[in-house]
Amino acid sequence: MKPAEFLAKPSQWLIGDGPEGNIVVSSRIRFARNIKCKPFPGWGKRNERLEVLHIVWPVVENLPQMHDALSVGMDSLGMLEKQLLVERHLISREHAAKSIGSAVVITPEQTLSIMINEEDHLRIQALLGGFQLQQVFSIINQADEYLEDKLDYAFSEQLGYLTACPTNVGTGMRASAMLHLPGLFMSEQIPKIINSVNKIGLAVRGIHGEGTEAMGNLFQVSNQTTLGESEEDILNHLQKVISQIIEHEKNARLSLLEKRLNFVHDTIGRAYGILLHCASINSKEALNLLSSIKLGLDCGFFPSHFRQFIDELFIEIQPAHLQKFFNTTKLNPQERDCLRAQFIRQKLSHLPPPSFLHSSNQPPPNPQNN
Repeated sequence: MKPAEFLAKPSQWLIGDGPEGNIVVSSRIRFARNIKCKPFPGWGKRNERLEVLHIVWPVVENLPQMHDALSVGMDSLGMLEKQLLVERHLISREHAAKSIGSAVVITPEQTLSIMINEEDHLRIQALLGGFQLQQVFSIINQADEYLEDKLDYAFSEQLGYLTACPTNVGTGMRASAMLHLPGLFMSEQIPKIINSVNKIGLAVRGIHGEGTEAMGNLFQVSNQTTLGESEEDILNHLQKVISQIIEHEKNARLSLLEKRLNFVHDTIGRAYGILLHCASINSKEALNLLSSIKLGLDCGFFPSHFRQFIDELFIEIQPAHLQKFFNTTKLNPQERDCLRAQFIRQKLSHLPPPSFLHSSNQPPPNPQNN
């Protein structure tokens, strides 16, 4: 599949409601793997990276899941195409900087992505919408078992899988869930949640992972420990903690609707007004306002069939997607903010006003029933 054809299709993990989909946007697991007796990509010379690429790439392409996949060398992708893949969470920012000697192979559904010669020889990633860590593990484990049967992985009986970064040694697994937590944010409980999660060996990061800001009330919760624990133990621990955060978010939303309904109405109403009438808006403000619209959907203030539409906007308003949509050359920040506002106005033109603007006497809805 050619990049243009591949990128014309939406990511499957954004389509439809997965389990707990009103809070858990996506579940993701990544494996780091390396080839025995070959230098890690960061230390290998160009000819050594090319040698690994020639060994690994055909095997990855032959995975049963990779029928009709996008399979391309990083040197064949333009900067816009690379950034589009980053914004869809299909490659890392580090991999987007790679060129000759690196490649990526991604299923047509965009749920399984394998980066070759990123920080490790193989970065295998599976991604699904909603709270589906066990299902994601099944997908990635099946691919990993196939590859391990064909390739000679760097593995130590004492340490486990050997990786370029010491923090990944062991299982080589990073599991995470992207959570939408406007209730906890509006209740000013996010710092407490982050502090509690950090104390039990998990990490909380922003929308694009380590070193990024948590815009749009989107937070990634992931494991930090990979050594001395099994994949099953890591997943069970993460599953329990995320389940608790989900309950806290549900309770926070209920409390806001019961005790601060006018505040909730005002937040959602202001977001609706600004997004439909702004002339210029940066990505941070747009994501934060879309978070309020998404909360309004979860609370039943907007028709439910707009849910996927709003979820896709979180991706579509990012810089590379805007540039692709308007078919423009590189934009400066001011131009991009104006086009983002125009794009949002067009996309939301059919979204009706929130239902509470039509009646001041209606009882607050129950967000757990939506």
